[in-house]
Amino acid sequence: MYFQRLTDLRKEHNLTQQDIADLLHCQREVYRRHEKGIRDIPISSVIVLAKYYKVSVDYLLGETDKRERY
Repeated sequence: MYFQRLTDLRKEHNLTQQDIADLLHCQREVYRRHEKGIRDIPISSVIVLAKYYKVSVDYLLGETDKRERY
């Protein structure tokens, strides 16, 4: 599930939920709910995160295991 990738990528980059919430211009609690799968993440945020982590949107959403962007 894609929300696990959100958590994994954040931790791989030694970032806090607050760091990512700041990047997305949202509250930490809102981002926490995205990571837990409680709240859907907007596509605009998915795009920002894919660019930030330098991975494909498909990877971020769990559609592929290839991290490379096309």
